[in-house]
Amino acid sequence: MRTSKVVVSISLLGLALGLSPAAGFDGTRTPESATVAVPLAGPGANPAPGIGRATPLAAVPIAPLEGASRPATPFEAFRLGTQALRAGHPEQAVNELEYAAEQGMPAAQWKLGRMYADGEGVQKNTLRAFEYFSRLTKAHGGDAPGTPQARLVANAFVSLGQYYLEGIPNSAVKPDPDRAREMYWYAASYFGDPDAQYNLGRLYLDRNGAWRDPRQAAKWLGLAARKGQSQAQALLGAMLFKGDGVSRQAAFGLFWLTLAKDSAAPHEAWITETYASAFAQATDDERALAYRYLENWLMGRRE
Repeated sequence: MRTSKVVVSISLLGLALGLSPAAGFDGTRTPESATVAVPLAGPGANPAPGIGRATPLAAVPIAPLEGASRPATPFEAFRLGTQALRAGHPEQAVNELEYAAEQGMPAAQWKLGRMYADGEGVQKNTLRAFEYFSRLTKAHGGDAPGTPQARLVANAFVSLGQYYLEGIPNSAVKPDPDRAREMYWYAASYFGDPDAQYNLGRLYLDRNGAWRDPRQAAKWLGLAARKGQSQAQALLGAMLFKGDGVSRQAAFGLFWLTLAKDSAAPHEAWITETYASAFAQATDDERALAYRYLENWLMGRRE
C-alpha cells in the first residue's frame, strides 16, 4: 500500500477524533503485540500428498514460423515470446513460449498458463491453463522457496486450488475441496505465499465448509495481512471488529480494514463498504486506538 494513502487514512481518523497526526502514544498495545498471526514452522521439502496426479500436458508439436530460425536457448525463446505478445503478435508469442515451455522453462510454463487462464492473446481455455500449471507444480513443487521461480510455482498452486474448488466444466476436473485445500496449504506453508494464505483462511472461515475453524482462519489471514494482502486484511479486520469466532478487538479490526480500504482495487467495493460500516459503528475510543495502530504501522514501514 502506498505510504501516502496511509497518511490520508491517519489524517481522516485524526479529524474524526479531533487529534493531530502528531498525537503521542500512551503505551497501548500495538499491532505487533496484539496480532493473532502465529509464525509457522517450515514444513518439509516434500510436496503435498497428491501433487503430480493431475492430467499430464500433452506434447504440442512446435514448428518455427516460416522464415524464422529457432532461438538458441529457451531463455531467448521466452524473451522473444514475451516481446511478441507485447507487440500484438500472439501467434509468434505462443510459438516461442511453447518451445521454451517444452524445454522445461518454468517462466514459460507459467506464462502460458496465465495466458490461457485469462485469455491474454489466446482464446481462454481453462483446461489448457490447468494443464500448464499442473506441469509446473509437478516439476518444481519441491524447489526451494528462495529460487527465482518460487513465486510462479506458488501462484500455479493457487490457481490449481481455485480450479479444484470450482471444477472445470466438461472436463475430468471435478469440484474437489480436499484437493483445493491441499494446493492452498502447500503454497501457503512451504512457499509462504500470501494469496495462498488468504485463500486457505477463506476455507477455514466458510460457514458451510468441512474445515470451519475461525482461529485457523485468523492465523492464516494474519500472515497474509502482514504481507500487504488487502483481501486478507479486510477479512481479518471484519473478523476482529465483529468478534466472529475470535475475541473481539474492534480497534485492531478497524486498523486492518483501513489498510485494506486504501489498497483495494476498484472492483473490490466490498472492502470499502465493510470499512465504512465498521467506521460508522466504532466508538470514539475504538477509532482513537485504530489511529494509534496506523501511526505505529507507518512508523515501522519507514524504519
